[in-house]
Amino acid sequence: MTPVTAFSDLARRAALHGGEIVREAGSGVSAQAKGLPGDWVTEVDVASERAIRELLHEVTPGIPMPGEESGGATADRYWVVDPLDGTTNFVHGFPAVGVSVALVEEGRPVAGCVHAPFLGDTYVAARGEGAWLERDDEPPTRLGVSDRPSAQAVVGTGFPFRRKGSLPRYLAALAVALETFEDLRRPGAACLDLAWVASGVFDGFFELHLAPWDVAAGGLLIEEAGGVVTDWTGGPGWLEGAILAGPPQVHAELLRIATSTDLG
Repeated sequence: MTPVTAFSDLARRAALHGGEIVREAGSGVSAQAKGLPGDWVTEVDVASERAIRELLHEVTPGIPMPGEESGGATADRYWVVDPLDGTTNFVHGFPAVGVSVALVEEGRPVAGCVHAPFLGDTYVAARGEGAWLERDDEPPTRLGVSDRPSAQAVVGTGFPFRRKGSLPRYLAALAVALETFEDLRRPGAACLDLAWVASGVFDGFFELHLAPWDVAAGGLLIEEAGGVVTDWTGGPGWLEGAILAGPPQVHAELLRIATSTDLG
């Protein structure tokens, strides 16, 4: 086992550990607003993050872990964790919920896992080693992005509900995307959207104003599955949350859309 695959295995263990807490809690848990409308947290988010932090600290005590709920400092190498992506889905009983764990080195994710506790799917990637789907007791299958032409593409997205000032640019991009692609989807858990792109279920993804814990593991999955991941300028800053992702032919269209609808 190479060092990077050892880290991806640890990311998998941590995501499954957090996912067990999410799954056992079920749905119907009460939520508290964190600040902006639609931005929720539950006791399950907090418990999952605590359990993941304890495991990662035990195995890699020298690597910091900023998490969505409790924060934390970054470094040249750090873990980044979303203990329950899709909290609104979770509260409403919609099973599109994920746990995301990734290791970032020098600004790039190098190992990661996205786990869907209610769907039984676990996606794991290590830089240079590929991306894989584990499902129930089946052997792992290697992931690959789709090869559908853009006109037949079904592309995932997410709404910038926290940043209403971005709606004009987003809505302009949304209109062109609806003209360009066959259809769009909005399940509401970015880490799963990205995992579905990596596995060829979706043909691309675009969103503004996400956080590193939303995209780090999923973006790595897509890169290791043969896709392209950039920010909305085509640059490498997608960990900051403005992300375009997909197979090369769809990413090219997403970049065209993003740059042509830049309203300043």
